[in-house]
Amino acid sequence: MKKTTRLKNLIVNKPILKMPCAHDALSAMIAEKIGFKAVCVGGYGVSACLLGKPDIGLTSMTETVDHVRRIADCVDIPVFVDADTGYGNTLNVQRTIRYLERAGAAGVFIEDQASPKRCGHMEGKEVIPVEEILAKIRAAVDSRIDQDFIIMGRTDALAVNGLDDALNRGNRMIEAGADIIFVEAPQTIGDMEKINRIIEGPTFIVYLEGGKIPLSPPGEFEKLGYNVVAYAASGLYAAAYAIQKTFQEIMDTGETRTMVHQMIQFDDFNSLLGLPQIRAMEKKYSGNR
Repeated sequence: MKKTTRLKNLIVNKPILKMPCAHDALSAMIAEKIGFKAVCVGGYGVSACLLGKPDIGLTSMTETVDHVRRIADCVDIPVFVDADTGYGNTLNVQRTIRYLERAGAAGVFIEDQASPKRCGHMEGKEVIPVEEILAKIRAAVDSRIDQDFIIMGRTDALAVNGLDDALNRGNRMIEAGADIIFVEAPQTIGDMEKINRIIEGPTFIVYLEGGKIPLSPPGEFEKLGYNVVAYAASGLYAAAYAIQKTFQEIMDTGETRTMVHQMIQFDDFNSLLGLPQIRAMEKKYSGNR
């Protein structure tokens, strides 16, 4: 089955799809080995890993495409990609969809923020007029080759214009052809209930430590009506914390012996990366049996 079709089925079927955000190829591969059925590539993690910058619209389309290509190439599970604002107008959106589809993405999401965009949990966001995001959604739908390639519409209007405008935008994006809707950063259970009562299609939510959305077990999100929960920065935050702690220990003591038990070791890490299989393949094609 195509990755696009698998992702589509995972979205519409029960149970709720738990999708970690992979900030690089290694984290995506780990997610797959653990057993996740799909991964998300968020703009937040891409900006942090590629640029060392916060998610404020600095990442380019080509940088994202190159990063996604490497991630999609190393896993066999669907990769769902944050395409920010589509990197420009409707023509830019079409180019973005074509490039990401060729790079191996199984779907993308496009948001209605005005440039410069912000992470959905930051202050100072602005949104474009509703007709502009609808045109972007239509352009995205028209440009995909595979009709199972998922197009998700994201709206940040809740924080700017209120929930009613966000719900109106979500339903109009469904009418424009979006497969699933992401109303960003609801802050109450009541808002989440209303989102799932009013939006006439599948819905998506993020789990972000320190963010605006109340943290709940995935079963609670499913009861509210959500189809997908993405863990926006859990792996990234954990990795950054571990690196910071380890490097501080090196700075302070010049060694890591007190922390070795918290690390994966040389042979295990090579095994994680598939070195035994690579060695077997080398042996097969070298003729040394």
